[in-house]
Amino acid sequence: MTLLVVGLSHRSAPVSVLERAALAPEHLGKLLRDVVGAEPALEAAALSTCNRIELYADVEKFHAGVAELSTLLARHSGVALDELTPYLYVHYEDRAVHHLFSVAGGLDSMVVGEGQILGQIKNALAVAQEEDTAGRLLNELFQQALRVGKRAHSETGIDRAGRSLVTFGLERLAGDLPVREWAAGKRALVIGAGSMSSLAATTLARAGVPELVIANRTLDRAERLAETLSEGLAGAGAEGAAPAARAVPINAISVAAELALADIVVSCTGATGLVLTAEAVRRAVADRSPGGRPLALLDLAMPRDVDAAVHRIESVRLVDIESLAEASAATEAATGPGGPPAGPGPVAADIDAVRQIVAAEAEAFGAAQRAAHITPTVVALRTMASGVVAGEMARLEGRLPGLDDKQRAEVARTVRRVVDKLLHAPTVRIKELAGEPGGADYAMALRELFDLDPQAVAAVSNPEQQERP
Repeated sequence: MTLLVVGLSHRSAPVSVLERAALAPEHLGKLLRDVVGAEPALEAAALSTCNRIELYADVEKFHAGVAELSTLLARHSGVALDELTPYLYVHYEDRAVHHLFSVAGGLDSMVVGEGQILGQIKNALAVAQEEDTAGRLLNELFQQALRVGKRAHSETGIDRAGRSLVTFGLERLAGDLPVREWAAGKRALVIGAGSMSSLAATTLARAGVPELVIANRTLDRAERLAETLSEGLAGAGAEGAAPAARAVPINAISVAAELALADIVVSCTGATGLVLTAEAVRRAVADRSPGGRPLALLDLAMPRDVDAAVHRIESVRLVDIESLAEASAATEAATGPGGPPAGPGPVAADIDAVRQIVAAEAEAFGAAQRAAHITPTVVALRTMASGVVAGEMARLEGRLPGLDDKQRAEVARTVRRVVDKLLHAPTVRIKELAGEPGGADYAMALRELFDLDPQAVAAVSNPEQQERP
């Protein structure tokens, strides 16, 4: 296994750098194709969220892989390599596996335990599969990461600590009030109809907003989300009446009109430019009915959807990824990594339980991968031994032509038993040793000791090679 991760996240880089390095979903495919097109990489996948961008690759050489992946991240993000490099982290082999499993378990999130990351990991694998850049290693790695994340949520109480960024952001806007109490009776506008926007709309609807507007560039998608919200909440028997949900297209006129009516706005689109400028918000506030109703804005996009200058507009409160990162960092500094209380207690125990799951799963995955690497060598050794037996039996035919079929079969069985017994102990032991760190060295020793043909071993690893000219 030669797994390499190069990336940056809210833990390694300021939000201002993350925002500039963010990649639009439609650009991820080109990045992956460029990674596998580079000489050091055989497979590639990209995990891109609002607070991280990570490249996973199966590389032939560590240093060349780090250099190439870092260069491609810089090239595709538009951030100069020398500016990006100080914020990049690198994980290799077992540490890379442990890192992804920690991410999947919610241990590396801005809000510890949040479950949104599982959908993002699933999407990362889907994109790599669509681009045909995920081979055996990354397919197995990401699928196992999803299983680890599901174990974390089903076998521990990490959900008690975990809140989505949506909930975290709404709690920041609500201040000392519970979100349900703060949101009751307010009109809400959600800009975007992707997974995060859908989660925001559902959260607001369940919090009791009576009116919910979905604005999206593709009106059909917004209408489907609005319909799903109305029908789903009503069918689920949610407290209170289901909100009056409707859809509008994203354009200057409709967004301005809805912005003037809204009390809460959540925006999370894939736009590369601002969706709400400070001037647009200023005009909407000026057009609001007398009484100066405050406007609460939650910007969950990366790069940002809402102009940061909105902070300076009177009666407007803006919470964005940067302020959420600062709040998370402040909580972590006061209570320990992950935010929840350090020391004994149910939340701390749940986090520790997830850490144990991650450690055990990472160790098992690494051992399985190392064991898989030894298999082609063992198969090649036994194939060579079978060839030796066949050759010796052919020679015996020439020396003892008078053997009948029964005698010939008995001799062949005896020779094969001798070979099998001689190979049994070393092959079993080498499979056991291969599961330990450095296990690849044992495979190499076996190939050297028995002078195995490297092409024969490679053919077992990649059966397609046997069909090539």
